[in-house]
Amino acid sequence: MFALGLRQLQQALDQKANQIQQEFILASEQLEEIGRKLLEAVPEDTERLREQQRAVRARQQTLADDVNTWRDRARGVRSQPGAQSLRIFLNELLSLDDPLLNPAIHRALYLLDAPEEELAKLAEREGPIAITTPAGRLLQRSRTEFDLRGADAGARQRAAVEFANRPGLAQQDAAIAEIEAAIEDPDPLVREIALLTMIQLHRFRSMRSADLDQAHASVQKLASLNHVTAIPTLIEILERPRTGFVQSEAGPEEADNNRSRMVALLRLIEWHTPEAKMAVHKLQFDRDPNLVKTSRRALELFPDEWSGPLKTTGALPGFDEE
Repeated sequence: MFALGLRQLQQALDQKANQIQQEFILASEQLEEIGRKLLEAVPEDTERLREQQRAVRARQQTLADDVNTWRDRARGVRSQPGAQSLRIFLNELLSLDDPLLNPAIHRALYLLDAPEEELAKLAEREGPIAITTPAGRLLQRSRTEFDLRGADAGARQRAAVEFANRPGLAQQDAAIAEIEAAIEDPDPLVREIALLTMIQLHRFRSMRSADLDQAHASVQKLASLNHVTAIPTLIEILERPRTGFVQSEAGPEEADNNRSRMVALLRLIEWHTPEAKMAVHKLQFDRDPNLVKTSRRALELFPDEWSGPLKTTGALPGFDEE
């Protein structure tokens, strides 16, 4: 009955979380900068940079915990089981004596005891809740849910896989476009889940779409990403030859996915990681002669240990963040 007041308080609590989140974003940018420096650091500077990296990560975790605390308080506004429980909850918030929150808390307490007639008038002024898309709901969850905002990156990976495996979503261009747009979000955790989800959506198309033209476009998208999270999917594509159809002037024709595998191979050579080298090594016995030739040539050119991106690719975000 007093949803308006509760929504205003919830917004104030979210705003408090957003303020701390801005500090989290600055810490993330610091980590990215340190990661870039590590790629080019001389040995005597490496330990100093790694110490900075550990300190910033520790601060980032503290900030993440604070953000989650305030998000949890925001959710608590709507999850109290009764009026008395809500009153206790509101008074606990009031005891924090936060100038940003106090007006909204006083407003909610007033509405808790307001006459029915006044509550009915306020309720009439509320607009309808907008219906969001599945992608929009996932991104909203990444902003508010405790599990998706914690230190466990596995929770975000699981959410991305679950989303991509929902029937039909990987075939919806609009859903993919909405997820891809969120990669530029100012919130680093939203960016992360958007990136992980985009990879899973394009992985689904690359591995399962019978339309090999569509699958190839997804492989090219994965190859264009400058982030290590794409590497396992590129290896999977490389190691799984399959058939499908492509469009020609005469209509659909059966074809294989070797052109997509070549794109994955070339990108893995650029990534130059130990996992990439192992995948390239296995390819020497492939049925496609072009893939065999390219893989052998790569191993001849780079016989030593593969330990990071080739210099020609430049600094790749996400490579040395651990």
